[in-house]
Amino acid sequence: MSPGAFLQASARRVLRTARPMQRWLGRMLPLALPAALLVWELAVHAARVPVYLVPPPSRILAVLWTERAFYLQAAWVTLGEAIAGLALGMGIALGLAVATTFYPPLERAVMPLVILLKAIPLVAIAPILTLWFGFGPIPKVLMTALLTFYPALVSWMTGLRAVDPAALELMQAWKASDWEVFRYLRWPSAWPYTFTVLKTAIPLAFIGAVVAEWTGASGGLGRAMWLAQTNLDMPRLFAAAMILAALSLTGYAIAAWGERRVIRWGA
Repeated sequence: MSPGAFLQASARRVLRTARPMQRWLGRMLPLALPAALLVWELAVHAARVPVYLVPPPSRILAVLWTERAFYLQAAWVTLGEAIAGLALGMGIALGLAVATTFYPPLERAVMPLVILLKAIPLVAIAPILTLWFGFGPIPKVLMTALLTFYPALVSWMTGLRAVDPAALELMQAWKASDWEVFRYLRWPSAWPYTFTVLKTAIPLAFIGAVVAEWTGASGGLGRAMWLAQTNLDMPRLFAAAMILAALSLTGYAIAAWGERRVIRWGA
């Protein structure tokens, strides 16, 4: 048997072995969360951990159910701030990425300022924005935009330049304008990076909104978490954190679903 045939036969055997394992994992993964919650519940009761340290899941779920109207309103406030900030941050990042593509020297002037802004801790920016703009939604939207702006900018700048050199040389040989190169070569190359940006920025958007709410707000999940933390009310704190995690996971899943659909459509 030639080395090539041996490698192909080995690969087929590995695939035949891996498929049953993948099917088994696919059936077991939906049970992972209930199993983890059950282990958590039993461990807390067995160790007799005080509720003000680690509450059992049953207590957290009871709080979520009895106070569902409050948490629904808080989640709606945080969701609106996160979406608005995400749109603002990604919009500015896309505009700046396109501008640096058409005028490359702009990158040398802008990137040091962007990196400097990124290096400033969130806990230092959030109180300043609250002091300037009050306790309304504006500082939360700005904080979210600041947090999502940098990864979006870097991803889109990378995507706009990740073009096939041969295709670029061909378009230049055809005397294509900068706009034609952007429209038919650079933007199609950067489009898949949009979903990478979304999958990275959506969780960051919720973090930015909650951090801003923590420093001062009249509503939202961050405000609910702050009130629970000051009162050592761990069930309510964990309840808000679970809702925040669910929102982030849902946003990530939507972005991943959109990516699969676009890639399948493009193929």
